[in-house]
Amino acid sequence: EVQLVESGGGLVQPGGSLRVSCAASGFIFGNYAMSWVRQAPGKGPEWVSGITDGGVSRSYADSVKGRFAISRDNANNMVYLQMNSLKPEDTAVYYCAKDLGNWYNYGMDYWGKGTLVTVSL
Repeated sequence: EVQLVESGGGLVQPGGSLRVSCAASGFIFGNYAMSWVRQAPGKGPEWVSGITDGGVSRSYADSVKGRFAISRDNANNMVYLQMNSLKPEDTAVYYCAKDLGNWYNYGMDYWGKGTLVTVSL
């Protein structure tokens, strides 16, 4: 059974940093790209970032480019999202998602339950 468990969310002030993590199990982690998707209150889901199976290629939404960094640890089945220079508009539930293939634009088939990130004074 595929399981994705996010952690690390919380309250942070504007301009601050936070790292969210995702522990994956139930599939051959190193064979699949992984993505982060967020959903702000009252809005639809927004793809944030993706990383290929081996971690060589990464991509970001324009809204987070230059501020966020995705990474993965295939030995420990973990994927991370380092978020810097956070803005109030980054407030959202952040979901880890398993991609359908080894590239991050094939679509996603499993999501975790999410972790809430709140950026506020």
